[in-house]
Amino acid sequence: MSHQIQTYLGNPNVKRDGVVQEWTSDLVQEYQKCMNNPAYFAEKYCKIISLDQGLVPFKLYPYQKEMFNQFKENRFNVVLACRQSGKSISACAYLLWFALFNSEKTVAVLANKGATAGEMLSRITLMLENTPFFLQPGSKALNKGSLEFSNNSRIIASATSGSSIRGLSVNLLYLDEFAFVERAAEFYTSTYPVVSAGKDTKIIVTSTANGVGNTFYNIWQGAVQGVNEFKPFRVDWWDVPGRDEKWKESTIANTSQLQFNQEFGNTFFGTGDTLIDSETLMDFRAENPIDTFEGGDLLIYERPEVKHDYIMCVDVAKGRGQDYSTFTLVDISVRPFKQVAVYRNNTISPILFPNIIYKYATLYNNCYVIIEANDQGSIVCNGLYYDLEYENIHLESAIKADKIGVEINRKTKRLGCSAIKDLLENKKIKIVDENTIMEISTFVSKGASFEASDGNHDDLIMNLVMFGYFVTSPLFNDMTDINLKELIFKHKMKQIEDDIVPFGHIDDGSQFIDEVEKPQWVTPYYESHDVDIEI
Repeated sequence: MSHQIQTYLGNPNVKRDGVVQEWTSDLVQEYQKCMNNPAYFAEKYCKIISLDQGLVPFKLYPYQKEMFNQFKENRFNVVLACRQSGKSISACAYLLWFALFNSEKTVAVLANKGATAGEMLSRITLMLENTPFFLQPGSKALNKGSLEFSNNSRIIASATSGSSIRGLSVNLLYLDEFAFVERAAEFYTSTYPVVSAGKDTKIIVTSTANGVGNTFYNIWQGAVQGVNEFKPFRVDWWDVPGRDEKWKESTIANTSQLQFNQEFGNTFFGTGDTLIDSETLMDFRAENPIDTFEGGDLLIYERPEVKHDYIMCVDVAKGRGQDYSTFTLVDISVRPFKQVAVYRNNTISPILFPNIIYKYATLYNNCYVIIEANDQGSIVCNGLYYDLEYENIHLESAIKADKIGVEINRKTKRLGCSAIKDLLENKKIKIVDENTIMEISTFVSKGASFEASDGNHDDLIMNLVMFGYFVTSPLFNDMTDINLKELIFKHKMKQIEDDIVPFGHIDDGSQFIDEVEKPQWVTPYYESHDVDIEI
């Protein structure tokens, strides 16, 4: 049989389906070596594109060889690796090995973006094209979305979403840069039980650090603490050959200490540049929503309770696919205050946004609504107050009704940041939403203010900044019959007192400061009222 006939669709480097391999004893021995040792296969037969040298053999670093062995020996693996450590290209080689040497397996490559997943599949295809024919089972299909082999194994690539692997029987699930995947908790909660149900199925999760409280952070911490099934593998910047203290100093000089920590330091939070201190950040734990509405844009963590008071803080974007229009609902009838619902959408028009706000503000006991009135916010303010006639809305002036919402300027932002910092660090408010926690952990000092670090968002934390600004107002004290500033001050004084009086007890009545009557949880609003929350 001619070589042309053996190739797939004229590609001289890919063997087609149905070609019979003629074996020699040497080929059999080499095949067995590759089948038993993925690191050996990768280093001897896989090729990668080098920026300086073009197509070159894949020379594995010592930690990459260890990583391959760990992938092979363990069902569940989680990798925390610094930027540019070769974790993704290593995963590509392992995934190709798994598909070539195991029959009837489905490998799913999921990344935070579809383009990234496609790029990984392209790298796998390049490795396949440089693999000798005797190691190739033959190809049935080769396209941008999948590779299918004659041994009935296949590799598919897609963006991480709830529908990415729906209906598939996946034997190896690879999640790339999982700390950067939006709604990762929702995806993981629905996917993990399905994938892990098989006795031999494998999951590999890799990422650089990106804040605390997100799903990747929880998986990693659980693996390190030994409370889940995952085997942790860590790659630090000094593990990569050629990186030493001189390289570190040069990198920091060309960027910043904060950026170095985020990109190469494997730190889940920034430095002192974050608004919230690291100890508080480490204590955050995200919860899974109990309901989702509006196509998944609205996450419900607690249903509305009768006689509870809620505050909704709203941040408005242009709806052009960049910044997000958001709102956060906070239950102020409980102590600590509790985040109970979050809305987040970057395509909704400011003209339509008031309808969403109205529906859920009404549902949550006609809650008090605070809207950021800058730019597009005025459209939402007017739409909610005048068109929909929703009156329980914050007015800048109690006398002039035309000043609706809150204008976020340097002063109000500074007050709001200071207040929410006190609330969070003194555990006076509980945040449970994964995306909100991620934004808090990447909200850093820039000049005289605080903003999202590069590549991140701050729309949800601005909801909290507005809430913080409002809790300092006399109106909030009237609504809650509580002075937050006084409570926080007394709490801090109690901590100081405990530090300087290690023995004995002083009965000054401070034990009653934080005592708040526990709410009587009643029948959920959904059930006590005939409410259809769906549109």
